[in-house]
Amino acid sequence: MAEQPRRKSAFTELGFEATIEALIEEIQTMYRADGIPWVVGYSGGKDSSAVLQLIWMALVALPKDDLSKPVYAISTDTLVENPIVATWVQNSLDKMGGAARAAGIPLTPHRLTPEVRNSFWVNLIGRGYPAPRPRFRWCTERLKINPSNKFIGDVVRANGEAIIVLGTRKAESAARNHVMTRLEGKQVRAKLSPNTTLPNAYVYSPIADWSNDDVWTFLMQRRNPWGHNNKDLLTLYQGASADGECPLVIDSTTPSCGDSRFGCWVCTLVDQDRSMQAMIQNDTDKEWMQPLLDLRNALDVPDDRPLRDFRRMSGHVQLVNDKLVPGPYTQSARQKWLEDLLSAQLHVQIHGPEEMAGLELITLPELEEIRRIWVVEKHEIEDSLPMLYERIMGKPYPGGRLDDGMSFNAEDIALLKEISGDTLHFELTRQLLSIERKHRVMARRAGVFGELERAFERGFYEDEADATDRARARHQAKQDAAEQAADIA
Repeated sequence: MAEQPRRKSAFTELGFEATIEALIEEIQTMYRADGIPWVVGYSGGKDSSAVLQLIWMALVALPKDDLSKPVYAISTDTLVENPIVATWVQNSLDKMGGAARAAGIPLTPHRLTPEVRNSFWVNLIGRGYPAPRPRFRWCTERLKINPSNKFIGDVVRANGEAIIVLGTRKAESAARNHVMTRLEGKQVRAKLSPNTTLPNAYVYSPIADWSNDDVWTFLMQRRNPWGHNNKDLLTLYQGASADGECPLVIDSTTPSCGDSRFGCWVCTLVDQDRSMQAMIQNDTDKEWMQPLLDLRNALDVPDDRPLRDFRRMSGHVQLVNDKLVPGPYTQSARQKWLEDLLSAQLHVQIHGPEEMAGLELITLPELEEIRRIWVVEKHEIEDSLPMLYERIMGKPYPGGRLDDGMSFNAEDIALLKEISGDTLHFELTRQLLSIERKHRVMARRAGVFGELERAFERGFYEDEADATDRARARHQAKQDAAEQAADIA
């Protein structure tokens, strides 16, 4: 995000050394003021690194008897982070834990990840959620807000309260300046602002008044205390067309950081990923990232209706302004996304640097959950994921076996397609068979008729045009009934 022009340096009045000394004393005073644990948001970027360094410097200067409460440094890995940054952050966290123990300070790093069922690929490839858009921003809560809020909530439940320490700065944007200034007027005590979404949690922003240049001045003049090289961090930023980073996200007001080096490489909430483009264009050693950028751009198409089912996730057909509202990605689209993702993963493992040889753009638990959703929830009984994986990766699928009663072999599927005649009737027949086989092994078959009825409601259309005509007829019938009721009244 662009800096506000001509912002005065925080070091102007007292000078660099005196300002840093005063801020460390402030942090020490805040730390010793109560017994409330601190949770520090750490993305690995410049702002969060500066804040964590300041806290570290403050703690190591305190007497051991004053180190009475824990400080948790939490980093939320969405599992779709820029691979270079994800590796950078993980290495930093690994060093941080050992260095804190050696320094005798009560600081522990924690890498947070979304639950498998909430991961990006499980929702997009598994359930068929379309790529996120500003009006359907389904990713932020699942990938970022929930993991961090769960951790903070656990700290609050165990201790009654928590103080969240963030590297947010007023100079990041006019909107951030407005929000932070507004919350300053609601401070519960000096330097602590209330969190608007987490009860009994307060926010402390030590570098709120720093400029972008102030942050870099500090990082270049103060050695990283846990052994990470701040000059390497500067190199990571250099040449990027976007200088922002993703802060700890604890509510939905935080804007997308998809064009930031410290954001998700799949982000479609921005027009283009300027950061990844800059990485590839400015460094030939990073050309191995091109398949990731290509996949991200393929997700971000202006009109993805050809890739999506004409029915919503529930099976209903919905019209808005007489236009059909598309539903989730079709089976063929979801399979293609998985093929492209695995191909990108294989490319990175082969052509990327040595540290990327074992990179997983999608994890085995995610693959297993996607497979379960396809076969059990979507009734895609051909169980295509293992075969697709083996074809792309060139090795056996490492996952387990599904219940033999839940899938059909290739010959069965070919015969079923031939008998069905077209795609919609094939899908309906496949779903009916899946429902029957599932209930056949149950002691009680309660609910089977309801599931069968819902399957017929979803699959009895001839085609998309037939579904659209029927939806229009239903809408018109409702309008006519409402008019008749109004006339009677």
